[in-house]
Amino acid sequence: MTIMRIAVTGGIAAGKSTVVNHLRSLGAFVIDYDVLARKVVEPGSVVLRKIVSIFGENAVKNDGSLNRAFIAERIFGDGDERKQALSKIESIIHPAIYDCAKLLESEYKSEYVRQISKENCCERASLRSVIVHDIPLLAQVIDSIPFSFDHIITVEAPQEIRVKRMISERNMTESQALARINSQLPSKVRKDMADFVVDSTKPMESMLNSVDDTLKSWLREINNKSAEMAKLGK
Repeated sequence: MTIMRIAVTGGIAAGKSTVVNHLRSLGAFVIDYDVLARKVVEPGSVVLRKIVSIFGENAVKNDGSLNRAFIAERIFGDGDERKQALSKIESIIHPAIYDCAKLLESEYKSEYVRQISKENCCERASLRSVIVHDIPLLAQVIDSIPFSFDHIITVEAPQEIRVKRMISERNMTESQALARINSQLPSKVRKDMADFVVDSTKPMESMLNSVDDTLKSWLREINNKSAEMAKLGK
């Protein structure tokens, strides 16, 4: 079975979601780490109880859900205390997210194999054989995440554009936007580890066409390699 695992990352408000949604529309299976991050802290969850044990009862709202504004005030920004708080919460949340991602990937692979067998089609890599891990903070966890990726894409835009987007689209103040940006590693780190950098300041059609062309070239490489191995009887 030929499966290509791709990670998509990017700076906050750089346009990563636009690229991920495009890949999903083409048939790729997407594992959204933001969705998983919300899932693992649902009311009554083990992870949420651990967060409360660190930050106190104010870490949850009256309805039992995570008080995200309260947590954000304590983990984003400068200072050793905030950095330590961020490290603590990540050490609780990240393993739970990875477990969910492993389960989703396993379920999809089983379904993919079932569909291939049912359709009795050749096992050429296609968009359906692409699993996208949508990971906003990949640069921070690349050394500890329990997955290896065939390719990494990062979506980037200048800081001033991202700040404007967060102010207009997320109702943040400039200082809040800058705090979120500064809590991530610099764009150079993401660019250095990526196979492909998407410039989200380009016109939408041009940007998505560049993504399509890159993905097609990666799929061709896999299929060509599979064909060569088949000729050799491997």
